[in-house]
Parts: sequence; C-alpha cells; structure tokens
Amino acid sequence: MSGCWGWTRRFVYPDSTCMKEQHSSGVNVVGSEALSLIAEVGQEINASLDLDEVLAKIAAFVKRVIDYEIFAILLVDETHNDLYFRFAIGHRPEVVKNWRVPLGQGITGSAAATRKAIRLADVSADPRYINALDSVRSELAVPLLFKGKCIGVLDIQSSELDAFTREEQTVLLLLASRLALAIENARLFERTRHQADTLLLLHEVARQASELLDTQEVLQRAAEMVKRVIDYQILSILLYDADQKVFRHTISVKFGQSVQEQLVVRCGQGIVGIAAQERRPIVVPDVHANPHYIEVNAETRSELAVPLVVKNRVIGVIDLQSPQLDYFTGDHAQALSILAAHLAVAIENARLYERVSRHEARMERELQAARVIQSALLPDIPREDYGLEIATRYVSARELGGDVYDFRRYGPQELAIAVGDVSGKGTAAALYGSAAIGILRSLVPAKLSPAGMLSKLNHLLGERLIEGRFMTLCFATWHRGRRRLRIANAGQSQPLLVRDGHARRLHLVGFPLGLGFDAEPYEEESLELAPGDLVVFYSDGIVETMRPDGQEYGTLRFEHLLRETCHLPVEELADRILKEVDHFASGEPPGDDRTLVILRVKE
Repeated sequence: MSGCWGWTRRFVYPDSTCMKEQHSSGVNVVGSEALSLIAEVGQEINASLDLDEVLAKIAAFVKRVIDYEIFAILLVDETHNDLYFRFAIGHRPEVVKNWRVPLGQGITGSAAATRKAIRLADVSADPRYINALDSVRSELAVPLLFKGKCIGVLDIQSSELDAFTREEQTVLLLLASRLALAIENARLFERTRHQADTLLLLHEVARQASELLDTQEVLQRAAEMVKRVIDYQILSILLYDADQKVFRHTISVKFGQSVQEQLVVRCGQGIVGIAAQERRPIVVPDVHANPHYIEVNAETRSELAVPLVVKNRVIGVIDLQSPQLDYFTGDHAQALSILAAHLAVAIENARLYERVSRHEARMERELQAARVIQSALLPDIPREDYGLEIATRYVSARELGGDVYDFRRYGPQELAIAVGDVSGKGTAAALYGSAAIGILRSLVPAKLSPAGMLSKLNHLLGERLIEGRFMTLCFATWHRGRRRLRIANAGQSQPLLVRDGHARRLHLVGFPLGLGFDAEPYEEESLELAPGDLVVFYSDGIVETMRPDGQEYGTLRFEHLLRETCHLPVEELADRILKEVDHFASGEPPGDDRTLVILRVKE
C-alpha cells in the first residue's frame, strides 16, 4: 500500500488508463482528490450544529477514505484531565460507557498529550497500548487541535497488522483540523442550548415553587424540581431550627425513595454546616478526602451542598450526594445555586404563610370565643313589667362590635336604658365599650340623673384616657307610674319619638365621652309618654348604611319607615327595620355595627 496510497481499494476507476494515470502521477493526483474530499467534508459537517450528527458524519467520511473496523472520537475532559468516549463504532458498550483515558497514557492519551499523531503497525509491540479489544492489531490516533489546543482524539483500529499507511495518516491529519472546528462549534452550540434549556427549566421551576404555600409540599416538589436539573442519587434538604440553632433533616430522597433521617447538623459542622457557615456552594469530589465529611450514607463518594439564603439569612441547605467520585461539576453548583435562591424564597413564603395561618386560626378561635362572651354580656330584656314593650337587635360589622346597650333597674318602677357607640370597630372598640358599660353599672346605685350619669361617666373615662378612643352614649330613665322618660345624649344618634303616626327627633346634643376633659353640663329632656308611643334608640350603622352606588339610607328614610310600620309589634318592627336596611344595601355586609332598642308604652 505505497505509491498510490492504496486508493484502488476504495475507488473504482473507469479504465486502466485512469489507473495508470494515478500511478504515474502519484501523490499529486491522489492529493487533489483527497483535498476535494476534505473540502466536501468541511462543507457537510459545518452544515450541522448537532454534535451527534456531526460525529456520525465524520465517521462516515473517514470510512470513505480509510477502511477501518473500529472507530472512536474521544474528547478531552479538562476538569479530570482525561479523555472520554463521545462517539464509537465497534467498541464494546462497557468500554464506551466506563473507560476514561488519562492524558499521556495509552495511545489516545499520548496523542492528546503530545498533540501528534501516533500510528502503530503492531499494537502489541508498544507498551503504551491499552487493550480494549483482543482482536485489534494496528491503530492510528490523530489529535483534534483547535487554536493549538487538543480538544480530542480521532482513533481508528484494525484487526490487520500494519493496516494504516503514512499517506492515510496525512489525510486523517488534514481532516482532523476541519473536524476539530466542526466539533468545537457543535459543542459550543450544545453548551449554549443546554444553558438556555437549563435557564428555561429554572424559570419554570421557580414559577411552580412560587405557587405553593405549604412547606412540606414545597420541599417535596423541590426534590422533584432538583431532579429535573441535576440527576442526583441522594438528596437531603435541611432547614434551620432557630430555637436549637441546628439544621434538621426535613426531607431526604435516596435512589428515588423518600426516607426519614434524624440527623441534626450545627453551623460549621460537616459539608452541610460549612456551606451554611460560608454561605456558598461546596463541591466535594471525594468525601473521604475531606476532613469535614460526616458519613451518613456509606455509598457516598462525592457531595454538593448549597445554602438556602433569604435576605442574607441562611434558612437551610440543599445537599446532593453521589456514589461516583467527582460527580458534581461547577455547572451543577451554578444551576443548583440559582434554583436554591428561588426555593429559599418559596420555602420562606410557605413557612410565613403557615405561621400567619396558625396565628389567624388562633385569632379566629379567640374572636369567636370573645363574640360568644360579648353576646352573653349583652343584657336580656328586663323580666320585670315596667309598662313597656321592648325589642333589641344587634348586628356587628366584625366578629366583635363597638356598639353597646344596657338595661339597669333604677328602682321599683324605674328602668335605665343606655345605647352607645365606641369609635372604631373590632376588638379594641369592644373592650372599650365593655369597660364603659362596667363603669356605668358601677354608678347605677347612685341613681344619678341622665345628665349627671353622662357627666360622671365622661369624667371617669377621661381619667383612663386612651388615645384615639372615645364613645357616644344616650342614657335615659323610664318611670312606669309617672310614664315619664328622662333622657340625655352625649353625641349619640338622636332618638326618635313616634306618636300618632308622626315621627320626630329628640334634639339633644352633648360632647362624646372619654376625650380627656370635662364638657359643659349635658342637656336633659323629660317627656310624658302616652300608651302606644314609640321611642327608638339606634346607632349610626342604621342610617349611614350605604348602597353600592354611594347613596346613604339616611334619617329621613328611617323616619318614613317608622311612620309606615309603627303599628307593628315591636319584635316585628325591629326585624322589619333590619330587613329594609339590608335590602337597601343590596345585601352588602354591614360597614358599621347596627343596633336597635325599641320601647313602646303599653296600654
């Protein structure tokens, strides 16, 4: 196979003249055809950016030039300083999958290290040869150089001795420069595409994580999400216990199965503790060579730990482990760090939501209990006969209301009536109202006049000045024998007197209670009531009810309703009022507490 380079084995010439021309012209003719083929190779392989497709095309083109039996392209792994099989024909699968050739060792490793082609007529005569297949007798390894740097090796082998010629080596060297460029472009495209796919995946993972508000569900989904980014074998997520100042295993997955771990780790302890302490990813190629490693899984050989950080505060650590040495790469650390940032926020949000939910549930239970207590504290209609029909209604805008009303016995035939409204709503208003009613009840034995009761109550509440809190209150006493109603008002809605189908307001004014200074003496009015007369006490939640269009119910509409319905029994009248007000509001929930106390003088 000299002179004509052995081309007669591979190309069929139309006649002997052509054959003679090839032999007579020698290298030049064959060289011209080889250069044409090399140009074709460059055009074909540069048309694709898919690395697998590029490598398959390279194998096919080389087959057209050199009749090999075994073919391989090995690429350089700079991290491990060795070669790995990227494409192969004729090699055993276990060799392709598991073999890695250190640079400088074997024929391919030596070709990569020296950046020179190596052609062996008899592999058994070279001590560098590593036997991957017993049938191999000769080998040709050509380095793939890109910008003076070896990126891989093209290696062909044959079962024949001295199967490859010097001329074939030269052609393969010429091809190698084109192949290296095509491989590097395809690898660059592959890396770029992989990075883009990873970023899209990380974005999708972050979106999914942000939608979860259950901590355990976030952690379980986190294990699935990490698996989509990194093909791990063992995963643990440890969350920080601020009370005990340790990291606790919260979820662990081993080879696809969830397991329970009881291990706790302190900051600075083990790989996990170091990652938390230094707040950065820790990649450990060989755990047994790391002095900080704490053995939990006997099969572990390499480890990657990434802290979960929220607002410069470590809330946990994601820990990945593999039974393979040097399994985790810098790309793994970078991807997991991006994912960890999103998961940390999701975990923190879920934990915050759970804390708020527990707090709200506790508050709800407490508010419900307080509402029951407040309802129990509202007085019943007096059982004694004071010559009055009495109806009461109370609708709070929240769990606890700020409106108050009360009935107190003032004597054998005398009844005290109080209706008030505390500024604001909710728990604080309810507590203030309860305190005010408690003070009022303590003053009942003094049998003060309505105006005197308001003055005294204002003074006592003023001594307990609470910023931003005050109340309005209408206080009245009714004497059965005299049919006399005495009434004073401290800023409360003016009561309505309905008599003979006419309604009028009892115009009494006075300063609200509890603002911290004594007001002028409160006005007081005394009324002689006749059988059938109605006196309606109400809070502003009745007349200030709003429709969705912003229109207010108002006192005039309320007076009109009372004129039309004053003949009804007081219980029916109270229900009718609330029904009409609710209808006016188009079913919208009350914006303020609604309180009614209705008195009708009996025949």
